[in-house]
Amino acid sequence: MRTTVSSGDKLDHYLLEEVVARSRTVSVFRGTDLNTNRPVAVKVPHPDMESDPTFSVRFRREEEICKSMDHPGIMKVLAEDGRNQTYMVMEWFEGVTLRRLLDGARKLPSDRAVRIALSICEALDYIQNHGVVHRDLKPENVMVDAGDHIKLIGFGLAAQVGARRITFTNLSQLVGTSEYVSPEELKGKRGDARSDIYSLGVMLYEMLAGQTPFPGVDPFERVLKHPIPPRELEPSISPQLQEVTYRALEPEAKNRYANARDFARDLEHLDRVGVVDRSELRAWKKQHTARLRKVLTYVAVALVPIVVFTLLLYFARH
Repeated sequence: MRTTVSSGDKLDHYLLEEVVARSRTVSVFRGTDLNTNRPVAVKVPHPDMESDPTFSVRFRREEEICKSMDHPGIMKVLAEDGRNQTYMVMEWFEGVTLRRLLDGARKLPSDRAVRIALSICEALDYIQNHGVVHRDLKPENVMVDAGDHIKLIGFGLAAQVGARRITFTNLSQLVGTSEYVSPEELKGKRGDARSDIYSLGVMLYEMLAGQTPFPGVDPFERVLKHPIPPRELEPSISPQLQEVTYRALEPEAKNRYANARDFARDLEHLDRVGVVDRSELRAWKKQHTARLRKVLTYVAVALVPIVVFTLLLYFARH
């Protein structure tokens, strides 16, 4: 079995510098191409993953798909032949993951959240026009730079329309109980462009409201619950932007935006978005009112002994 590589090692003509990201399957190094002296990102599988056939398929699929893409919003994988071991070389992008950005800021101003979502829509529109579904959109797989330009990464679960379907027996382990996975994918369906729309809807909600729509809820129970309206968590969100977010988060794929272009059109022209009297909003308000009434009842019951004691004390002194 291959030994683990470390900072300072060389892979062919790439010098590995510091580790910039690490998961349970790979390490990503900032590196230098010694032939050109240019910075690159080098993704190296952990030694024990190279014998895993599922991981190998994912790794090769990501490399093949990204090599075929040419868009500023998609991380470019550099063609590299004759390698002495398995690794992937990508362009260097000076930025952080959206996850890291949200960990620091918790939530973003509406205009910035919309700007980032629009950039993701542009990249999604490109891959959708090339017959690709990402299937693993989440803040960990979106890089953002200081100017809010983005790069999509993490194409290991991506699917190409018409390509042979590969079943991942440990898909649930790979995506975990991700809140970004669409309801149809949780049901075992392959998913399509609308599945990526759902995932982006969750990210938009999180950027705006500071939390995901269903925090702490079992993924398979999400279709039975309504998210807290984002305007309840952040009043500065406009009713139109809340409506757009709801359209992306529809539990039934047929009710969502059909593609990233439609999603982007509404984000760009929020003033033209009609706000629907949504049943889920009414249901949430009814549920919230009932919960508030119950809390007030408990408070009132708890206060009765205090009021009685106070009155008895008053009359005893007078």
